[in-house]
Amino acid sequence: MEDYKAINKAFWNDRVSKHMDSDFYRLPEFIEGESSLRQIELDILPELAGKSLLHLQCHFGQDTLSLSRMGAKCTGIDLSDEAINAARALSNRIGEDAQFICTDLYEVPKKLKQEFDVVYTTYGTIGWLPDLSKWAEVVATMLKPGGELIFVEFHPFIWMFDDDIEKVVYSYFNHEAIVEENPGSYASKDAKVNKTVGWNHDLAEVISALLASGLQVESFQEYDFSPYSIFPDMEEDKPGEYVLSKWPRKVPLTYSLIARKPV
Repeated sequence: MEDYKAINKAFWNDRVSKHMDSDFYRLPEFIEGESSLRQIELDILPELAGKSLLHLQCHFGQDTLSLSRMGAKCTGIDLSDEAINAARALSNRIGEDAQFICTDLYEVPKKLKQEFDVVYTTYGTIGWLPDLSKWAEVVATMLKPGGELIFVEFHPFIWMFDDDIEKVVYSYFNHEAIVEENPGSYASKDAKVNKTVGWNHDLAEVISALLASGLQVESFQEYDFSPYSIFPDMEEDKPGEYVLSKWPRKVPLTYSLIARKPV
């Protein structure tokens, strides 16, 4: 669908202010110094002090700024101009020197003429992209030799199900675009723009795209929990670890991956 970018941009522009006001993002606590990062990504992040970092699909910048607080020189990009405007304002408010650029992900190499030590992208990102080969090429292009991709995502298994996690209605594989009109979002039920276009990317597609781009996959892990309670009927099994009540610790909900650009 040629208009998927416009459809999804409208969706995310509608969500920015609602998400910032929601309990989900804990913005007052973040402003006071609380990190928005979760243990999965903290466990695989390298030492960041003094390193350059590119955050793909950064929303309104909380994770970007959390990474900046850890010492990285951060640049965040996002398709939503409302999100980027909010990220810049938030950066100024908390006094972090991060750069934010509004651009389509596939256009990043045209917008940024530099390479980074780290490319970072997490949670609900690649499902908005139709072509993972182009995504992996962008990652590889933006990394310095020896630089690494830090990637955490919701598991494609869970995206096969309907909204009630009762029936398999979508393919595990990327056969076609998924067009939906669902009210609200994971952080706010009060929304006007609800149409989205997305794609489910199986694990082989992700890993194959990265390998084809010349990156070396150094670590891959799957997790039987989500750090966010975004699916129906979840319970906090351990602090910061949410599981499906009907299948506790029986199915994969998230995964992480580290890939490196050869020197």
